[in-house]
Amino acid sequence: MGAAVSHTGRRASLVGDGARVLLALVRIANGTLGLVAPSVISRPLTESDDLDAHKPAHYPFRLFGIRTVIIGAELLSRDAYVRERAVRVALPIHATDTVSAALGGLLGELPAKTAVRLAALSGTNTLLALLARRTLR
Repeated sequence: MGAAVSHTGRRASLVGDGARVLLALVRIANGTLGLVAPSVISRPLTESDDLDAHKPAHYPFRLFGIRTVIIGAELLSRDAYVRERAVRVALPIHATDTVSAALGGLLGELPAKTAVRLAALSGTNTLLALLARRTLR
């Protein structure tokens, strides 16, 4: 017979699974936007409404778009090994994104308002990645 799972253990697993799925959906949505509509993502990085000002930023969004979609899909994989690997790499990826956004603001590489917004968004993803680790064995 299987071991009994505590109510607290089930709740932690549900929270972890919910965070993992939400993080996957965020990654798939952002990666898809990066691939097909990079100007939507690059616009908030500048204070300009000039679409030509965003064109240089399109390449990296397209470049990383497919990687972001694949990692999101891996977070939803039925294969436990693939899913757990994706959960394990999510935390360092998103924590690095958060630190990068904050440093971009502190070093003047990004407008302060943009840096705060990006750090908050990346910080939310970092929190989801941390909560998703509750699903690891």
